[in-house]
Amino acid sequence: MKAVYIERHGGPEVLTEGELPDPAPGPGEVRLRVKACALNHLDLWVREGARGGISFPQILGSDIAGVVDACGQEVDPALVGKRAVLFPARCCGGCGFCRKGIEPLCPSYAILGRSAPGGYAEFAVAPARGVFPIPDTLEFASAAAFPLTFVTAYEMLFSRAKLSPGEKVLVTAAGSGIGVAAVQLAKAFGAAVIASASSDEKLDRLRALGADHTVNRRAEDFAARVVAAAGGRGVDVVCDSVGGEGLARLADLAAPGGRIVFCGVTAGPKATFDLAPLYARRITLLGSFLGSHWQLTECLKLLAQGKLRPVVDQVFPLGQAREAHRRLETGGHFGKVVLAVST
Repeated sequence: MKAVYIERHGGPEVLTEGELPDPAPGPGEVRLRVKACALNHLDLWVREGARGGISFPQILGSDIAGVVDACGQEVDPALVGKRAVLFPARCCGGCGFCRKGIEPLCPSYAILGRSAPGGYAEFAVAPARGVFPIPDTLEFASAAAFPLTFVTAYEMLFSRAKLSPGEKVLVTAAGSGIGVAAVQLAKAFGAAVIASASSDEKLDRLRALGADHTVNRRAEDFAARVVAAAGGRGVDVVCDSVGGEGLARLADLAAPGGRIVFCGVTAGPKATFDLAPLYARRITLLGSFLGSHWQLTECLKLLAQGKLRPVVDQVFPLGQAREAHRRLETGGHFGKVVLAVST
């Protein structure tokens, strides 16, 4: 099969286009003919070597859409021919964490494209339980732009931060894949959304997605604007996918009893907190990591109801994976960068 893979860590230049053996589905697995694969910052980190423990050659890509073309033993052959997206991780399905629906804590949790082969290839193999059918009306590029970011945002907002209708939520880096998903999910559940981004163009698009207030983090007094938009008392939930030292400053924007939930460290893995305001105002800091199968089911229901929509920034052919990585690295994208893998 044709594929783009890495055999060493480095910049976009280490992405290699070539031929690899076709994978075969094992018991309980299916093989998907990949039509589209969306990029995530995880792809950049794995490529650079910031996420260790991979084996070469490694095929990147966690967000995969396509058509089931083969089934292993113990799998209903009726799945062949189904248009589908794959859940972006594998897990055992039987441990205590999996049975409770908190699969990211499963000892066997393995993200496609990092701990298992991903979607920058003509074929991808995954557990049958991770196959989610999609309607014929949903384009493959849009389908690929959906799973990881919406599941991650769902986990952050509802499973971790327990966001309730009527609460005020600040979404940072709201033009990113996770930001776009968080804005839509929060609105769908009746929250008031304050979205921040780095350009007025992105803010216009966020308002079109339902954001109640928007803040240009580069051109305005960010803290003052957020507090004013929240009615002067701060926000109930901060949803952050950036991390770094800026995470500590977000504590000042949380209302008493507020929650700060974060899922990424694109700005760096370290932050220095003044602990006194955290405990005095009973602010909760919550880490969050991807999500579970049931959450993708819930997100797909909302998609079918027209309450959510994937946002595609730009589609590149598989052979231009290097250019796609550079697009993601610039930070100028809105929504998801996608690779078109096969016709």
